[in-house]
Amino acid sequence: MSHHMSRRSLLLSAAALAATTGPLTAVARAAARTPKVLVIGLDGALLTRIKDADAPHLDALMAAGLTAPSSIYANPLAPTLSGPGWSTIITGVWPDKHNVKDNTFAGQRFAQYPDFLTRIETAQPSVSTYAVASWAPITDTVFSSKVDTRVSTPGAEYDTGTTTRVIAQLTGADPDAVFVHLDNIDHAGHTYGAASTQYTDAIHTADTQIGQILGAVTSRAGYATEDWLIMITTDHGHTDTGGHGGSTLPERQTFLIATGAGLAPGSVRYDVKMPDVAASALAHLGIAISPAWNLDGRPVQQPRSDDFDALRAKLTARTDETGIPASVLGYTHFPPAGWSVDNTAMGTGGVTEWRGWAFTTDEFWTQAQRDQGRESNLRARNVFAVADGDEWQDRTFSGTFDSTLLSPAYPVTGGTTATLTYTTYYRQESPQKGEVLVSYDDGTPVTVRTYTADVPSRTEAVTLQVPVGARTARVRFRYTGGNNWYWVVDGVRLSSS
Repeated sequence: MSHHMSRRSLLLSAAALAATTGPLTAVARAAARTPKVLVIGLDGALLTRIKDADAPHLDALMAAGLTAPSSIYANPLAPTLSGPGWSTIITGVWPDKHNVKDNTFAGQRFAQYPDFLTRIETAQPSVSTYAVASWAPITDTVFSSKVDTRVSTPGAEYDTGTTTRVIAQLTGADPDAVFVHLDNIDHAGHTYGAASTQYTDAIHTADTQIGQILGAVTSRAGYATEDWLIMITTDHGHTDTGGHGGSTLPERQTFLIATGAGLAPGSVRYDVKMPDVAASALAHLGIAISPAWNLDGRPVQQPRSDDFDALRAKLTARTDETGIPASVLGYTHFPPAGWSVDNTAMGTGGVTEWRGWAFTTDEFWTQAQRDQGRESNLRARNVFAVADGDEWQDRTFSGTFDSTLLSPAYPVTGGTTATLTYTTYYRQESPQKGEVLVSYDDGTPVTVRTYTADVPSRTEAVTLQVPVGARTARVRFRYTGGNNWYWVVDGVRLSSS
């Protein structure tokens, strides 16, 4: 595809990649077409700068499919470097599992958490897998020798050589799963900064190369019988002056642009995270994701509803906070339908945003105060609930922090077991405490879990013994403390057996 193609032609080309999925033909198409995956990694690319740049092919992909901005960790979990970033994308797990902390890869756990191409080879040995990278550690270290072909482009050829090689593979062979890494955007960021014209020029160059790669896909002889999932992503962001590794939001920025069956044209989602790339590739190829793999990613093709996410349109700008940009809409005290917050024992005054349980986003909450571990809230997605006694007491207050978040009344079957699941992240400082309580038919709440020590970001599963005759169960999350730390809760579900 030429850079001089019209925007309409570009949209049509991208739309061809995102095959139509009408209700009467989706099953037939899926049965007739061969699933294939292409992942293109743009090292150090900022989504905001892609939108500023002359990038018609990326623009067309966003118009034809999904755009999902997201954010990553920072120290002490891992710095915003390429080693941890690409390891997260390629393995489908966060750094607390793959254990890559820097670009040396010391202590990596790729045997336990292998790359997604290796998982594909293990599940379907007959498929063809291919990885090519401008940064050698990706293909030398992250991808294993089980991958059919791993190529590290010599430095003199750089992204031009990477592009040539993947086009040759797409044109002359029949790969089923392909990973491509382009590096020059990151190089421009380090040399000139993300606010420079050189950085947006590098995005334009990468966009042209993406157009050439997509052209090789759509020109394939068997393209009409193929079902391509195309994913574009990055490992980290950059500062305006250049560089990454720190905890600022620009350094922590990532994104996914994806086209394929089931991904609505022009859609934007905020529940997508870096590990989802690997999970989405596996799901597209029909590989069942085993719970034993302990993946953090989940397929973008299979979104999960979450009550708190419904609040995104109701989020407002800062009130008392000063470190959060005024343009960021990121908090509300109004719970979603069926939920409530009991602040009858809550102190007065303090920072308005954090008086009692609040509903917020990573972009808003982490900028309230950086480098206090808020960046390690990995497994909450989109909008989540937070009780932050530390930030609340940063302004004149009276009393203590005592707030309870109450769930809707979930249906249960008396005399059986039920499972309460939720994502949690808890940082402790005495005399702080977090309590999870359950009441049946709005009777006396009973404590089922207590937090009085640090708990890293994880998903909890609590088995409940439902009393005989009970019909409903309501969950309470009560947080008490003074000038202490915080508690995050997200993805609350209660399922009966």
